[in-house]
Amino acid sequence: MESQTEGRFVMELKLDTKTILEKEFKQAIRGYKQEEVDWFLDDVIQDYETFKKEIARLQEENTRLKSEVNSSQRRSQTPAPQTTNIDIIQRIANLEREVFGDKLVQPEE
Repeated sequence: MESQTEGRFVMELKLDTKTILEKEFKQAIRGYKQEEVDWFLDDVIQDYETFKKEIARLQEENTRLKSEVNSSQRRSQTPAPQTTNIDIIQRIANLEREVFGDKLVQPEE
């Protein structure tokens, strides 16, 4: 069963490694071999530990990737300064004055 807390899914497990390890079974006359049950439960415990580590690693990776996406979106939303044609013409006129100075032909009025 899963529930959602603040955008994250939290698994509600009935068992954990300690519960599995400490589980006591009643013995019956025609029951299972205690040693085989213990070996199986040891494997289940190892799998639980592996799954818990993998889930924690994936949650950390998910958090990191979400953070990267958010910062990338913030950077792309910041508009770059717009250069207009008037700005370009003024820059060209300034450059011409610097390069050519008095040599520019002034239109007669």
